[in-house]
Amino acid sequence: MGKIVGRDDQVRALESLLGEAVEGRGAAVVLRGEAGIGKSALLEHAVAAGRDRGLRILSVAGVQVEVLIPYAGLDHLLRPLRPARVAAESPYRRALEVVDLLAATGEPVLLAIEDAHWLDASTWATLTFLARRIESDRIAVVMAVRDGEDVDQRLAAAGLPELRLEPLEPADADRLLERTAPGLTDVLRERVLSGAAGNPLGVVELGAAAARLGGSALLPSALPLSSRVERTFAGLVADLPPLTRDLLLVAALDDGGGLDEILAATAVLTGGEVPTDAIQPAVTARLVSVDDAYELRFRHPLLRSALRQGAAPGDRRRVHAALAEVVAGSPDRRLWHRAWAVTGPDEALARELTESALGATERQAVSVALAAVQRAVQLSEDPAERGNRQIWACDLAHEQGDADTVRRLLAEIDEKPLSRADRARLTWIRDTYYPNAWSGPERLLAYADLIDEMRRDGEAGFAVKALTEVALRVYYSAVPAAVADRFAEVTVALGLPADDPNPAAILPMVSPSAHGAQGLARLRSLVHRMDLAPAMRSELAMSAWAVGAFDLAGTFALSAAADFRAQGRIGGLSQALNTAAAARAGLGDTRGALPLAAECIAVANEAGQPMWAMGGGLTIALVEALRGDAAGARRRADSAEQVIHAARMLPMLALVQRARGVAALAEGRADDAFGQLQRVFEPGAAAYFPHQQLHLLGHLAEAAMLGGLLDDLRPIVAALEPVGARSQSPALLAGLGYARAVLTGDYETALAADLTGWPFERARLQLTAGAALRRAYKVTESRPLLRAAVATFDALGAAPWADRARAELRATGETRRKPIDALAVLTPQEQQIARLAADGLTNREIGERLFLSPRTISTHLYRIYPKVNVSSRTELARIITAVH
Repeated sequence: MGKIVGRDDQVRALESLLGEAVEGRGAAVVLRGEAGIGKSALLEHAVAAGRDRGLRILSVAGVQVEVLIPYAGLDHLLRPLRPARVAAESPYRRALEVVDLLAATGEPVLLAIEDAHWLDASTWATLTFLARRIESDRIAVVMAVRDGEDVDQRLAAAGLPELRLEPLEPADADRLLERTAPGLTDVLRERVLSGAAGNPLGVVELGAAAARLGGSALLPSALPLSSRVERTFAGLVADLPPLTRDLLLVAALDDGGGLDEILAATAVLTGGEVPTDAIQPAVTARLVSVDDAYELRFRHPLLRSALRQGAAPGDRRRVHAALAEVVAGSPDRRLWHRAWAVTGPDEALARELTESALGATERQAVSVALAAVQRAVQLSEDPAERGNRQIWACDLAHEQGDADTVRRLLAEIDEKPLSRADRARLTWIRDTYYPNAWSGPERLLAYADLIDEMRRDGEAGFAVKALTEVALRVYYSAVPAAVADRFAEVTVALGLPADDPNPAAILPMVSPSAHGAQGLARLRSLVHRMDLAPAMRSELAMSAWAVGAFDLAGTFALSAAADFRAQGRIGGLSQALNTAAAARAGLGDTRGALPLAAECIAVANEAGQPMWAMGGGLTIALVEALRGDAAGARRRADSAEQVIHAARMLPMLALVQRARGVAALAEGRADDAFGQLQRVFEPGAAAYFPHQQLHLLGHLAEAAMLGGLLDDLRPIVAALEPVGARSQSPALLAGLGYARAVLTGDYETALAADLTGWPFERARLQLTAGAALRRAYKVTESRPLLRAAVATFDALGAAPWADRARAELRATGETRRKPIDALAVLTPQEQQIARLAADGLTNREIGERLFLSPRTISTHLYRIYPKVNVSSRTELARIITAVH
């Protein structure tokens, strides 16, 4: 293995990474820099060093022609293993299957990826997701990428460590030139070094050309270095026999690397037989190599791009047509080569691609569908069909969390030929992705009218889809009653059957106060309907949360999350987790909410969904407040407030005020708590949000009771009494029960209510009632209530409330020791793994739920055991049961 000039630090870093992988500490690195800067040489060094250390090598090169073929790169990478079960359509689920497949080899593995910037989107998503989850696996990933703005965006989203290659120092460039082209005259030597500007490939290729052809080989010097090197490669190809040149062009445009396939396609192209020996001149010239499996590989990616760019458009189309004929046994590949071979718009082929996209959508292969739809758009002849496909492409990009692609596609759409239904969908997407998206109720009212037009035009399916999409926006826009009533009117006008779940997902969301009671009846009838799609269950979960039915919300959301996990649909998973966490937090269950919210944030960040990540952060802020970490709650609230103001989503400030108010309650600052929470109830305040009042009355009433502010509480309760009767919101009814008790002193009636599903509210009532009895010298009667409150608050992890109840109990002469929370030393992710392990799930089952490898789960458990002083799953389960 020859020494690479000027790259000692990078070589050491790569060899360290390989050593870590062998020891079971997997890692990934991205080699990046301009074309020819030495990425390929370092990657080859990593491959040779990996073999020396006993790693199994799997390699692939991204190919520009394959960039639209989903999973093309991954299929090439794994071909030596001939996987039978890597079949998941989701890149996230597929990534875990790949980890399992690599682990099954029993060897440490190096994945060496050349030209990763040309990988198709599905392969890129799979490999980068995998690379972030191999901390405990015997896997190393080394990816080489070329510089560029699009690459910058990809890498920023991937979040992988980078090893940047800069131009060689002058002394190193001089040494490299002497090694590869010795004996150049001083003048030529200076021109080569000046032209190469420290680029190793430039030094090598320009130096070799100068040695062979003299100074003329270095012209024109105005061209970028990569273009000059490409011309150098093109000159080498020009000296080859015509049939060999044809073979190389076919290989450059082929989405496979098999020599037999390339020979067959070249025979179709030329109309004559092509012997295997026809490739030999290119092998002899060291332009390509052919391995023992008869796979052809280009010596350098710039050669491939030189061939592709140097070919006339007509020649490229003829090659794709030939390849389409040869790969007839692979319908997907054949369709794509036909799509590249076509000379102009072709509506029939556009329909084929659209049908292929529909099939991919049914398989939840969103990236596959998006690629097919985008090519169908380019081939569309009918302007209305083109517009429909463009809007569908926007939907698919949105589902992937790819905001940049959505905005680019929106700018290309011509509104004029669109149907009314498509125009309505376009309006909604534009409102979502442009700065005026949260500009007020007027645009939402206009959108309700557009949806009604869709219904009248016979587009009921699109109308329902649009209503479910916009319902959450209506909720968080705190629209006037007239706007909410208009959306309800449009929903009812659809005339959906009684067992259709859509009205239950829409009506309580657009107006929990007006339609909560009706919506709750439907939600309760649907909660055990497992035939509902996970996306619908997730919508129903949000609707249940909006109306304050946190138990129903949790059931729907966790059920949806299980299916989203199994399908690897992390975009939907983040939404379901957000709702599940918010529901647990709404019930005061900090132990259940914290790991769900932490997973929500991780998954939302993975899916590029910052708003769901912020929602998870606000739930953690509430959890921290309930647990007594007031400073942490305020930090998260402050951070979210900045985002909310920037996006002008002011009603969401109610969730910020919720965290601040509960944090103040936890610290015993009742006056401040009341002031923070009251802003949600004050018309004209930035955080005014009537829908959230249904959730917050209990906290506000407690602050009023502790702060002596009952007179300020009375008018708020009076205003909410009719809302509670109309909406039947479980959260509001629980809050009203507590508020009435503190206003009247009639705790007996409040305690008689059924609060079985509301442990925090019941314990809060028991604490307040027990404290009142103690102050009235009814010590014996107060103790059972205070004992129950202590036990419940301890179980929920609401430490400040538990401490307050313990202090009241102590004042009666009875002492209750504070339990040690063994899980408090664990991170949220460790808590989640510990709970799943305690529930009896295997490492593999836990890994499938959390998108981690079984080996990583095992490593986490070995870290968890000593933290909580246990040595087995059985002991861990005992501790978790004791905590609850």
